[in-house]
Amino acid sequence: MSRLLSEAGYEVLAAVDNADDLLERVAEDRPDVAVLDIRLPPTHTDEGLRAARVLRRRHPEVGVLVLSQYVRVSYAVELLDGGVEGIGYLLKDRVSDLAEFAAAIRRVGSGGSALDPVVVEQLVSRHRQPDDPLIQLTARERDVLRLMAEGRTNLAIAERLIIAERTVEKHCTSIFGKLGLEAGPHDHRRVLAVLRYLNA
Repeated sequence: MSRLLSEAGYEVLAAVDNADDLLERVAEDRPDVAVLDIRLPPTHTDEGLRAARVLRRRHPEVGVLVLSQYVRVSYAVELLDGGVEGIGYLLKDRVSDLAEFAAAIRRVGSGGSALDPVVVEQLVSRHRQPDDPLIQLTARERDVLRLMAEGRTNLAIAERLIIAERTVEKHCTSIFGKLGLEAGPHDHRRVLAVLRYLNA
């Protein structure tokens, strides 16, 4: 992992193999992003997830990118409980695409999110209530919101869906309206829409 990160142009401040050392080094070094496995010694169950939650509480300015071998919806929900800013949850398979992995680290480090498409799909495929406003969204609006939940910009969404960026902006406006998210100085509608989408 350290070699891959170095190849991607990142400076690796430390490489540790347990949650206690991770928390200690983050407190000392204050990195932009901490990349960690969901399973760490000694039990290799959810130590990484618990460490990620501690990091978010103690050092909210540090981005946290968690890697997992499998999708566990309960892990994703627990990780996203405090919001989607500066958080990432990727399957380990994504690491093999170095450009995509580096882009995910950049998004998380700049306060954005990077959620694996498979994780997003699992989260949103949970049973929705009949009165859920997300049901009102068109298929294209759901595509836009899904990509938004992955942490994509409007330009990246436009490129992925092969539509104009202005069209993405129109879809976003429609999504905000259908979800009842009004523009205001104290709320970030994009983040609120993603949270509604992931937690519904």
